[in-house]
Amino acid sequence: MKNMNEIPYKIYLTEQEMPKEWYNVRADMKKKPAPLLNPGTGQPMTAEELNGVFCEELVKQELNNDDRYIEIPKKIRDFYKMYRPSPLVRAYCLEEKLGTPAKIYYKYEGNNTSGSHKLNSAIAQAFYAKDQGLKGVTTETGAGQWGTALSMACAYLDLDCKVYMVKVSYEQKPFRREVMRTYGASVTPSPSDTTAVGRKILAEHPGTNGSLGCAISEAVETAVSNDGYRYVLGSVLNQVLLHQSIIGQEAKIAMDKYGIKPDVIIGCAGGGSNLGGLIGPFMGEKLRGEADYQFIAVEPASCPSFTRGKYAYDFADTGQVCPLAKMYTLGADFMPSPNHAGGLRYHGMSPVLSELYDQGMMEARAVEQTSVFEAITEFARVEGILPAPESGHAIKVAIDEAKKCKETGEEKTILFGLTGTGYFDMYAYAAFNDGKMTDYIPTDEELEASFAKLPKIGE
Repeated sequence: MKNMNEIPYKIYLTEQEMPKEWYNVRADMKKKPAPLLNPGTGQPMTAEELNGVFCEELVKQELNNDDRYIEIPKKIRDFYKMYRPSPLVRAYCLEEKLGTPAKIYYKYEGNNTSGSHKLNSAIAQAFYAKDQGLKGVTTETGAGQWGTALSMACAYLDLDCKVYMVKVSYEQKPFRREVMRTYGASVTPSPSDTTAVGRKILAEHPGTNGSLGCAISEAVETAVSNDGYRYVLGSVLNQVLLHQSIIGQEAKIAMDKYGIKPDVIIGCAGGGSNLGGLIGPFMGEKLRGEADYQFIAVEPASCPSFTRGKYAYDFADTGQVCPLAKMYTLGADFMPSPNHAGGLRYHGMSPVLSELYDQGMMEARAVEQTSVFEAITEFARVEGILPAPESGHAIKVAIDEAKKCKETGEEKTILFGLTGTGYFDMYAYAAFNDGKMTDYIPTDEELEASFAKLPKIGE
């Protein structure tokens, strides 16, 4: 164990120290997440039913509530080595700027071409699709990080990749779209007229900017309508949090090397992939009674699933073609405002994280996007990284917590997840810099109208 005074700006692990297994937090949960339900029968989805949509090995991972660790195949570990292990960074400059006694660390996931943590699960899901002998996969993407990551993974494994991109992000982030196309993916703005569910959504919501729920519906329809294809998802699902656990495992190994124990762990929350991946191994310790941490999920005030949502069974998609998941939700029919944190514009939340939140194992905060960009700007000017708007939500609350330490004199250790870079988000930065960015917060009446349409099963 090394002296705290010797902690470098960036802590890197060696390849030998990289995890060889994913961590499954469900194994340590006494009360497991509620099962996915068949919307037709109201009964738990079977592996056979799920195999029609997802890859067989991924279905096994999705349903596995018992194994604490699941081996990472060597081919995936070899791919990881191209950009992992990712650095754990001590934000010395930010600490100095804030004048806080707090020690601030962030796990930086932007050091790959996709620009985000999403590649951790993309390569895993593409690998299992290839191993099953499939032709290709379909998916949705919000801000574009997941679609970019999946297109990279599919190019590496010679798989076809069809991406439905939320319309507002398709228009705001054309360069992210072009990266996907460069890697060989087809990219369609959603909702579109290329699917039956897309045409239905357009008819019911003319002029809509789309949502992740819309894009999911189109991607699922395309997968089940084409032989040799399966659907893959970049967040929400149990299997995704499993793959992303490599983030938290690396962070914990790095901190343990230097005798560092975080007091507060913060992550942005849209569907849950980054948050779940970061907090997973630490949450496991809390669940086993080995240590205690304060976990904070940060979501946009414009799409406040945790802080204003209902904990209920709901469709994972707007077109209501997916299984029902018990989660904190705003309702599958909820259409978020076209804010700039596109990757967080999802009506629901991971069933795993929803259950942990419902048990009081973590807390949640909702923040407005203008305050997020204020925090991003403050961070960028001293830490030298231009963050993704999604990550900015975690940065905002990390700064808030550090300022509290300045007021109280507490020397807390703060860890947050920096999911990736914001170089494809310059329209958002321009809107903020030009003073044109606005905050939209849904009214109680809007949310109640959406809640009224929740399915009446599983209650």
